[in-house]
Amino acid sequence: MLLPVFEDTPLNDLNSLRLPASAKRYAEIHSAEQLLKLVRRGDLDGQRVVVLGGGSNVVLRGNLEAFVLHIRIPGRALVSELDDAWIVRAGAGENWHEFVRFTLEHGWPGLENLSLIPGTVGAAPIQNIGAYGVELADRFFALEAVDLRSGQIVSLDRETCQFAYRDSLFKQQAAGRFIITAVSFRLPKQWHAVTAYADVANELKALGLSEPTPTQLSDAVIGIRSRKLPDPAVLPNAGSFFKNPVVSAERFAALAEAWPKLPYHPQADGSVKLAAGWLIEQAGWRGRSLGRAAMYEKQALVLVNLGGATGEDVLRLADSVSAAVQEKFGVALEQEPVLL
Repeated sequence: MLLPVFEDTPLNDLNSLRLPASAKRYAEIHSAEQLLKLVRRGDLDGQRVVVLGGGSNVVLRGNLEAFVLHIRIPGRALVSELDDAWIVRAGAGENWHEFVRFTLEHGWPGLENLSLIPGTVGAAPIQNIGAYGVELADRFFALEAVDLRSGQIVSLDRETCQFAYRDSLFKQQAAGRFIITAVSFRLPKQWHAVTAYADVANELKALGLSEPTPTQLSDAVIGIRSRKLPDPAVLPNAGSFFKNPVVSAERFAALAEAWPKLPYHPQADGSVKLAAGWLIEQAGWRGRSLGRAAMYEKQALVLVNLGGATGEDVLRLADSVSAAVQEKFGVALEQEPVLL
């Protein structure tokens, strides 16, 4: 059966910022086999290929002169049980949060701190998503992907994926080469709650939970995120718009002297991670708009579409916010969403 391919397809409802755009060619991919057929027939040859998952980490500047592949590959299963861990696999098109809850419902903890992060399982390794002291890389086992260069399905382990803070092989030297079809996670049997972040600790204290279960910790994270972050279905947004900047210990010392209330998180290599949302708020951009785009009033790190914003509106606001933070603190911000 031939895979349906559509021309000039609107993408407005397929990106969480609800920015207006269309794809020159568009197809939904429901299996790795469908994707392989496209590659091996040469359907993608000579074309710009754009891969779309949940659309929660992209900024669409405008219409895409590209073949957009919307990855909808399903599947969730325990594939192996080791002495110290469960290996759980999910199709790239699975909703990330629903997958997290699926693992908890089956007694396989480890992903609870990553609850309610928008997007799909297949997009998660690209960004190396993280929240409240846990990154995807901490629980990653392997992934399967179609290599557009060879036309084969390959398996990539943790080392090969070269994970870093909100970064991976797929955003660097291998950008555009692989299309992820499934991801497997190593979830520990000897589980312990990661509660070092103040927001999490305070939430658990308010709930009277000194030793939370994995599901209770997930519920706490959901509560925190629900209060801080707008629902994209109600107020279009792409979640955290900027990465938390990392500075040297020397630079941090100078900043902390000038700004004693500056939130920070020491890193293993001696550098210090700063809170981008705090920097943006102090620079005067919390709740402020530029045209139809704005920084969210409850969380300055989140950029929202007030209705009718375009990709160019979003980028103008992002540039203005970055410039304000640079001028006030001498710290450069880097945006998280991918510009298409």
